[in-house]
Amino acid sequence: MTDLPLIQSPAVLRALAQKPSQDCTCALKHCQGWSSITESQWPQAQLPVVASLRDPELAEPTFEEHHPHGTRYGDPLAPVSITHFPTNRCLLHACDQCGQHVMRYTEFGGYYIDHRARRLDPSTIVDTPECR
Repeated sequence: MTDLPLIQSPAVLRALAQKPSQDCTCALKHCQGWSSITESQWPQAQLPVVASLRDPELAEPTFEEHHPHGTRYGDPLAPVSITHFPTNRCLLHACDQCGQHVMRYTEFGGYYIDHRARRLDPSTIVDTPECR
């Protein structure tokens, strides 16, 4: 997936994340925060990858999160910072029915793999100092 456009600016991400133009019936309505979503729930054909948020120059992006106002990882109001975890490890998908953009990454633990997704709300995208 090296031929994907790399999103390097919050302004570009905001422009892509404008409100969907029509109602959609996809399974991602519940993905307001970083929700677990199994492969069987993921509407692959409906959500093609359109860009990457992972900097290919970084072998290991930071795991530091950005919560200046006390939010937590799964909070739908948590800020989206392109230089912080988990946004810095995501691929960006766009629903071909409604235009909704969804970030997705895979969390790996000792004995598990957990796919996480979050619908992109332009009001949560923040400008932050670089965090590599």
